Amino acid sequence: MASSNWTSPVVEFILGGLSAHPKLEKTFFVLILLMYLVILLGNGILILVTTVDSRLHTPMYFFLGNLSFLDICYTTSSVPLILNSFLTPRKTISFSACTVQMFLSFAMGATECVLLSIMAFDRYVAICNPLRYPVVMNKTVYVAMAASSWAAGITNSVVQTSQAMRLPFCRDNIINHFTCEILAVLKLACADISINVVSMVVANMFFLAIPVLFIFVSYVFIIATILWIPSAEGRKKAYSTCSAHLTVVVIFYGTILFMYGKPKSKDLLGADKQDLSDKLISLFYGVVTPMLNPIIYSLRNKDVKATVKNLLSQRRLNE
Repeated sequence: MASSNWTSPVVEFILGGLSAHPKLEKTFFVLILLMYLVILLGNGILILVTTVDSRLHTPMYFFLGNLSFLDICYTTSSVPLILNSFLTPRKTISFSACTVQMFLSFAMGATECVLLSIMAFDRYVAICNPLRYPVVMNKTVYVAMAASSWAAGITNSVVQTSQAMRLPFCRDNIINHFTCEILAVLKLACADISINVVSMVVANMFFLAIPVLFIFVSYVFIIATILWIPSAEGRKKAYSTCSAHLTVVVIFYGTILFMYGKPKSKDLLGADKQDLSDKLISLFYGVVTPMLNPIIYSLRNKDVKATVKNLLSQRRLNE
């Protein structure tokens, strides 16, 4: 029987999702659909605003446009799959589709980690070295920085996804997750995954630990510089230029640390409850955070709000 399993590889996976909690599926379908529409609308508006208004053709807004596009891609790689799983009794996904979905979500997540650290560097130069800002953050530099974040995320995803999907899957094909999350998929492999684990640990150092440390150091210098500004108005203006980014960073990395840093329950009842909470937290990470990003940047940014108002007023005049 064992040899038969090895010669009959898995051709599709079954997504567990909220199968054990069918009463929640319809409620979460409506909630996630509404959130997804807000993500598309909010991030789409930010991309439009940072593109059409020449006053916003600066490094900060260029990175913001990249972040918005990234959030749209990230959620689109997973949310339609999640919504479909809430409506269909048999929640299956083919092996190839699982590979593509895993690649896209992994690439977008890694890219966002690098991009947020680049945005922190941009704020550091703007506040700590304002006179050198036009020279240090010229167009060639900030376009190359954004491109490098995408290249790094995609490269890492190619490595991690190819290593994971080359493994033999001959046991249970039920993924205990909403999507083809790489850790959930690796649990189904019937081979040694130590290389995959080591590779992911190294990747986490580059895409989680180092960016967090870089952001922390950047904001230490930023806060120290702000405190030395003599006028209260100057300190407020300097703080307002980085408060939105800092809020997004706290939400993004705070959710990741909460997901993977909290202790696991040992009793069966507690484990079942924690399994549900882990899934709901992953939804927060994958859907709520991209929804909050454009809201945070819009509410805390006068330039964005002014441009949106101008676009709306121009549309009314045209009508």
